[in-house]
Amino acid sequence: MRKIGYIQRIGIAVTVIVLCTFILNLQSNQATAFSGQIVQKGSTGDDVIELQARLQYISYYKGKIDGVFGWGTYWALRNFQQKYGLKVDGQLGTMTRQKLVKASKYDESFVKRNINAGNAFTYYGGVPLDQQVKKRAANNSSGNNKNQSSNQNQSTGQKGNQGGKYTIDHLPSGYSKSDINLMSNAVYGESRGEPYVGQVAVAAVIVNRVSNSKFPNNVSGVIFQPGAFTAVADGQIWLTPNETAKRAVLDALNGWDPTHGAIYYFNPETATSAWIWSRPQIAKIGRHIFCE
Repeated sequence: MRKIGYIQRIGIAVTVIVLCTFILNLQSNQATAFSGQIVQKGSTGDDVIELQARLQYISYYKGKIDGVFGWGTYWALRNFQQKYGLKVDGQLGTMTRQKLVKASKYDESFVKRNINAGNAFTYYGGVPLDQQVKKRAANNSSGNNKNQSSNQNQSTGQKGNQGGKYTIDHLPSGYSKSDINLMSNAVYGESRGEPYVGQVAVAAVIVNRVSNSKFPNNVSGVIFQPGAFTAVADGQIWLTPNETAKRAVLDALNGWDPTHGAIYYFNPETATSAWIWSRPQIAKIGRHIFCE
């Protein structure tokens, strides 16, 4: 009897040790997830980097992981909150943080290393990390970022969203004057009643589609793809565009993307397609909702 009792005590002791180790590891893992502060639009830093990476890992965020909590991060977080039954406020509070940590993974060393190296990379689940780093074109990346930052500053200035910094001479490689004219027609036909930033957003969607493998790789192919744009279907593509539409196109071609990578958009008041409502939403600009 003494021998059985001794073995039982040993078994209990081992079980307690295993449980304690598990709990300590769990607490350690939770402690390294975020700093615990509330993160919201306008925040910057490591917490935002982790937030963006985790949201991207589970396909809610498709923008650049840069540690800046902008509209793209805001809408991605709101979509996550809505999907998981959380309070939809676009803030990373305690409940949202806990749910996000459980739903995603985060390799801090991979993300920080590529950010510090200036690499273009993604962070998606189910894809080996060594396949997610992309080569960045050295001749365009810094200029585009600079132009985008400059244009975003314009959008919040005292003069309103006027844009218009660029001329016909500021064309990135791969685009022609004919492309500008056709894009201007499309922007005018699709969004002439929208605020300036909303017109830039429509032009940015065209640019994003040209660079996306799911769509034709040229402006004409994207615009005239069957069913792609209402203005083509109802003939408004052939209206004469104004200078505002042309300025919006030039701003988009030179790097300003207020949609943060959207490839779809729709007017929620007139949309009849159930499919478009299923797309992950990034931002609402004017009357349009922009989606992944």
